[in-house]
Amino acid sequence: MEWTEDRIEWTADGKPVTIGLTRAGSGPQLLLLPALSSISTRHEMRPLQQRLAAHYATLAIDWPGFGDLPRPRIDWRPSLYRDFLRFVLTEIAHPFATIAAGHAAGYALAQATAAPSSTGQLCLLAPTWRGPLPTMTGKRMALFKFLARAVDIPIAGAALYRLNVNGPVIGMMTRGHVYSDPAWVTSERMAEKRKVTEAPGARHGSFRFVAGELDPFETREDWLDAARRVPGTVALIYGEHTPRKSKAEMAALAQLPGVGASVLPQGKLSFYEEYPDETAKAVLEALA
Repeated sequence: MEWTEDRIEWTADGKPVTIGLTRAGSGPQLLLLPALSSISTRHEMRPLQQRLAAHYATLAIDWPGFGDLPRPRIDWRPSLYRDFLRFVLTEIAHPFATIAAGHAAGYALAQATAAPSSTGQLCLLAPTWRGPLPTMTGKRMALFKFLARAVDIPIAGAALYRLNVNGPVIGMMTRGHVYSDPAWVTSERMAEKRKVTEAPGARHGSFRFVAGELDPFETREDWLDAARRVPGTVALIYGEHTPRKSKAEMAALAQLPGVGASVLPQGKLSFYEEYPDETAKAVLEALA
């Protein structure tokens, strides 16, 4: 199978941003949107993309402020991510279906309510709408916004960011929330995740996500209301071992009449990376 790596240029707040994308396969187009997190890139979609590319033309693309390329200092915020997704769906992709993970699912839902035909069918993988710190505390705090801005400060901001993405913290996060099988997180895979956090400018988007500054919705009801207004059926897939608070949000989404839910017997937030065979089967069934 032929894989094509490419880069595109986009502009945010007047600054150029280089964004990576990967294409594979042929047929109706699937757009794959990775999660927004400190260790996320389009490459986390590759195991799933490889399996889906046997049936579809797949395109996986990084989010600005994330990925594995250098990122400029920008006040990343939800309006920019909404603009970016509109740009992708206007200039880069015209998908039969959009497969979106984590916070990307929230942005895809918002786009589908605003322009239903632009995303094609929606398939949401472990969708989230609230960042780690607000999820842990159950509320938004002024301190989180302060910290998200403080990380921009030279030297001190970089030191603050390193506290959030050092080896022990990433290890705790991946074992506790991201992956089910500790043996899957090999030293090689951990090194790849650490490398993502070390890309120049990574801290500006990463810490805003952690602080909840990139949340696509303000409240659960806003999130659920967006899903209610999407025409047709929204496919929802998540793992049985998803962390409790996040799983409760997904279960609430699954109760909506327009949502078709599938719960895999394994997996946490990045189940699609850890269990791509099972995920691909569920996705293909949903798209069929």
